Amino acid sequence: MSAVTRPSERTRAPRLHYAWVVAAVALLVLVGSAGFRSTPGLMMDALHVEFGWSHATVAGAVSVNLTLFGLTAPFAAALMDRFGVRLVVVCALLTISVGAGLTVMMTESWQLILCWGVMVGLGSGSMAGAFATTVTGRWFAARQGLVTGVLTAAGAAGNLVFMPLLAWMVQTQGWRTAVVVVSISATVVAVPVLLLMRERPSDLGLLPYGATEAPEVPKVEGSAILRSLRVLRRSLTDRAFWLLGSSFAICGATTAGLVGTHFIPAAHDHGMPVTTAASLLALVGVFDVVGTVASGWFTDRFDSRVLLVSYYGLRGVSLFLLPQLFAGSLQPPILAFIIFYGLDWVATVPPTIALCRREFGADAPVVFGWVLACHQIGAAVVAGLAGLARDSFGDYDLTWYAAGGLCAVAVVLCLALGPGISRPTPPPTPADAHHEATPRAAVTAD
Repeated sequence: MSAVTRPSERTRAPRLHYAWVVAAVALLVLVGSAGFRSTPGLMMDALHVEFGWSHATVAGAVSVNLTLFGLTAPFAAALMDRFGVRLVVVCALLTISVGAGLTVMMTESWQLILCWGVMVGLGSGSMAGAFATTVTGRWFAARQGLVTGVLTAAGAAGNLVFMPLLAWMVQTQGWRTAVVVVSISATVVAVPVLLLMRERPSDLGLLPYGATEAPEVPKVEGSAILRSLRVLRRSLTDRAFWLLGSSFAICGATTAGLVGTHFIPAAHDHGMPVTTAASLLALVGVFDVVGTVASGWFTDRFDSRVLLVSYYGLRGVSLFLLPQLFAGSLQPPILAFIIFYGLDWVATVPPTIALCRREFGADAPVVFGWVLACHQIGAAVVAGLAGLARDSFGDYDLTWYAAGGLCAVAVVLCLALGPGISRPTPPPTPADAHHEATPRAAVTAD
């Protein structure tokens, strides 16, 4: 009788849920996307020397890239619902590959804007926060916050992995070698997406990780672009969208727009060498990974509103103190700011996504895409205003204080969201009836 196989042994579930395979592929994609997007800044001097293009011209291509990165996200989320994650991501990676590869033959500045601004911007924007939101929402019922944090941290990890390598290539092998490597890498990353990415757990006969029953799969038909616009139209009538979008615009303003763009020249104004300031900014990325993963873990366990209030409040205090921390050399106070600010850099993303899920249910990926667009617009506006302030007043002090004040506004906005409560779901319009999601009142936070 000892040779008889027990029924439990025959039906034992695999130790590794396939959701983790999908998450690993998504992590690879997001790491690569972040590294590909950052390359033009490394080529700025080389392009200036070879073509005589001004730094403003090259920066213009970067601005187009950043704008499209934000505005593409909500449409990409709808396209993923309509045509599938795998197809959209593969097309996005190939768009990056072609855009980067064509720059090898460019001779005019408009070609840089077209290739790196438009094509790479559209490709990388298709794999922005909406991609992570879609993957975690479909494949994970438990650990959503943690997985979202890890995937969000992939952006910082991509810069850490690619930027030193690409910078070395630009200096030693020339900028064309660097862009060829980017083009080939984007194509290579598409291979595991084709082989391993699956749309939903039900495709493999599985439940989402941590789920006890199969979720309803909404039917999605019609135009993905029109769906994105319909979701935006409905969201604009919702107070929660305005609160989330406004607070996330402040997030972008006080990170990528201000610190990411102006920290190095501000430190140099106080006598710090540019190389030292650049190293400090790179160190932000190291602690960004730790902080964002930790924030995802917290999001699974604590009220997302409380987390956002804490993050924005502490960020505001640090920005108020920053003008007094600058020095001509590396000192413990500025190093402490870098460590703290790195931990807080994009820690806001997991709880913001969780609140989008709480408020908007299955439309959350598209809604978060529009919220991310607010983030990028906030970053773009403040990046320009901070430069004007520096030209007008001779230093950046006022911008740091103003940014601290903006963080206080973000705290008020997050408090105004209120706790999660059941709210009636508006009746679907005929155009949306075929893809309406589960009622928002039935959706809870992570």
